[in-house]
Amino acid sequence: MMSMTFEVSNSVTLLFDCWKVNGPVGMAMSVFVVLLLTVFYEVLKVWRLWLGNKSKLAEPYLAPTSLHSDCSSTLGRSSSDSSMTPIQPPPPAPSSRNSWLLHGIQTVLHMLQVSLGYMLMLCVMTYNVWIFIGVMIGSVLGYFISFPLLGQT
Repeated sequence: MMSMTFEVSNSVTLLFDCWKVNGPVGMAMSVFVVLLLTVFYEVLKVWRLWLGNKSKLAEPYLAPTSLHSDCSSTLGRSSSDSSMTPIQPPPPAPSSRNSWLLHGIQTVLHMLQVSLGYMLMLCVMTYNVWIFIGVMIGSVLGYFISFPLLGQT
């Protein structure tokens, strides 16, 4: 039966039978790969948020209106006043093709993010301290690098 406590070891099997780690050099390289996978996970998360924000910015803004205020202001004006008032055309709506393409890209990114998240969870579930530290440092590093980019739209 597998131990359910963290251990400090240089030998572990990660994700697949072909990824067997034996020795400190293999462990250091595996921790580095897991760290990079975690940074990529955080970048995917920010990319999906950025695409979601971008699609919201593309939607036309509809100002809230009150039916009562529209009727009273229209009834209170003469016909010559209303003919002089310029009518602004509504902003163009985003094309449905671009909307579907953006949604498809977000779906693929979501699939990659969930798959990568489960793979990282399985790496942590090896209960190896070094792999766990690699995931934690990768998460912090990925968050530190990518989330400031979210504010730059």
